[in-house]
Amino acid sequence: MRKTIPLLLIAALVLTSCGRVRDSRINPLNWFGRAEAREVTPSETNPLIPRRSAISLRPDRPDERTPVAQITEMTVDRLPGGAIVRVTGVPSRQGAYNVGLKAVDGADGPDDVLRYVLVADQPVRPVGTAASRQVVAAVRVSDQDLATIKRIEVLSASNILTSRR
Repeated sequence: MRKTIPLLLIAALVLTSCGRVRDSRINPLNWFGRAEAREVTPSETNPLIPRRSAISLRPDRPDERTPVAQITEMTVDRLPGGAIVRVTGVPSRQGAYNVGLKAVDGADGPDDVLRYVLVADQPVRPVGTAASRQVVAAVRVSDQDLATIKRIEVLSASNILTSRR
């Protein structure tokens, strides 16, 4: 009985001091403080893209990718907030790289059509089998863009694939 009362008093004092430790600098969870919101400046939009300096006078290189020879498959997969347009194609030569879907301006067609061209950098190499030359590219389209779109077209050098709503 003699030992339990002092132990209970010590335990009560330790537990009541937890409230002070929670707000003190001893607690490691308080070392960095609370999160604060601030506006993003245009120069901070993507820290992984280096900023251009006045020293580098080289102009931006134009996109010199050429259309892929043939498109074999196109799928439009729905996801929350939009859709992913995935295209599979076969270039004319082996070793195509930097593959992508390049948006085409809709000046020559209706406004409810979204057009892309499957393009790639295609080096001069020997021709391989079609399976070894196969490339895949995808692009995400938001729900806001899809609201006015009734048809998605992807062009290549020899064919066009279309997906309708």
